[in-house]
Amino acid sequence: EVQLVESGGGLVQAGGSLRLSCAASGFTFDDYAIGWFRQAPGKEREGVSCISSSDGSTYYADSVKGRFTISRDNAKMTVYLQMNSLKPEDTAVYSCAAEYDYCSGYGVYWGQGTRVTVSS
Repeated sequence: EVQLVESGGGLVQAGGSLRLSCAASGFTFDDYAIGWFRQAPGKEREGVSCISSSDGSTYYADSVKGRFTISRDNAKMTVYLQMNSLKPEDTAVYSCAAEYDYCSGYGVYWGQGTRVTVSS
């Protein structure tokens, strides 16, 4: 059974940090890029960051560049999103998705999401 399980969300004050984890199972992890997406209340889902399957190339939305860092541990089949200098506008449900082969923005498998709330 394919699973992507996010964890690490919570309530944090502006300027604080959180580290999200995305634990994968049930598919060939090394063959997939992993992306983080978020959806704020009343807004459409947006791509936040992605890490490729091959050379570990990383991509970030302009809104999070310099504040968020994505990484992956293939041995643990886990991807992390370190979020620093959080802002109230980062409040959203964050989900990870497996994207076949490269960061396409199209998730084949999705997790349930973890909620991040940043208070001002």
